[in-house]
Amino acid sequence: MNDFVLNDSETDIDSDEELQEAFAKGILKPGLNEEIEKAIKKYVNNVADLKAKLKEIELKLPWIEKLDLVTTVAPMAPDVALQMEETAQRRKNIKENTKGNQLYDPTQDPVLNEFKRENLIHRQAQAAVIDGIKRLKELKVPTKRPDDFFAEMAKSDEHMQKVRKNLMAKQAAQARTEKVRQLREQKKIAKRVQIDTKLKQAAEKKHMLEQLKRVRKGKSTDLDFLEDNKGKNSKGNNSKDPKNKISRKRANKDKKFGFGGKKKGSKLNTRESTNQLEGFNSSAKKKPFNFKSKSFKPNSKKKNQRPGKSKRKNSKR
Repeated sequence: MNDFVLNDSETDIDSDEELQEAFAKGILKPGLNEEIEKAIKKYVNNVADLKAKLKEIELKLPWIEKLDLVTTVAPMAPDVALQMEETAQRRKNIKENTKGNQLYDPTQDPVLNEFKRENLIHRQAQAAVIDGIKRLKELKVPTKRPDDFFAEMAKSDEHMQKVRKNLMAKQAAQARTEKVRQLREQKKIAKRVQIDTKLKQAAEKKHMLEQLKRVRKGKSTDLDFLEDNKGKNSKGNNSKDPKNKISRKRANKDKKFGFGGKKKGSKLNTRESTNQLEGFNSSAKKKPFNFKSKSFKPNSKKKNQRPGKSKRKNSKR
């Protein structure tokens, strides 16, 4: 422990008081104690050496091997120019409306500048393609694949069949989904129509009952609503819908048993049935009864009727 000596505040060479005195005299400066000189880098534009190096590395090959082109920018299409104007106007409206009275500068808009930059690259590539195809045609170099050209497929037939099967399965699934969706929509529409029809029928029935109640109470004498309802029912019965057709068996049962209601005393005469004389004919003569044939047909003389016995005797004399 004797080998190690702790540096107390009294043994420190640079105490706080000494540092403060040095700073007051101007010996110390703020920051690092030792100043580092900054080396200024000088850029030399040696044009002669650059041209010599370019000549050294330049390949002296024909243009068909290099295909290098220096072209200007192709003219802008009218629809692209219109789209660019619409984009600038839309961006201006967004900026001015969201940020108050701040003026919009299209040259400082990064979105619009990015769009213009991409458009310039596209136009320059378009001009290069036009110039390059023109030069290739002058050199009689074909630029299109001939019609009878057969190239080896990058993928095997089995793989392409799997891809085709997968695409067909996706199309079938999409068609099935679309069909299910259409059926669901049709069911919703049919249910809505059915509900609307029931509500309309209930409203008409309620209206008719209210009018009937007014007639019974003597508040109204108009019975035209009954005729209208009867006409609607007759039109509904005359429809050619096969569902509304009544079978012969059902018609016979309805004729025999009726449609429900009171059955007792239905055949008794009433004042209306007594006054009806449509089926009664008083001028018709009663037909004589033939006891031999037991029928009501009158005796009609036969054409070849045999004469009596006395007539036959007198005819022989």
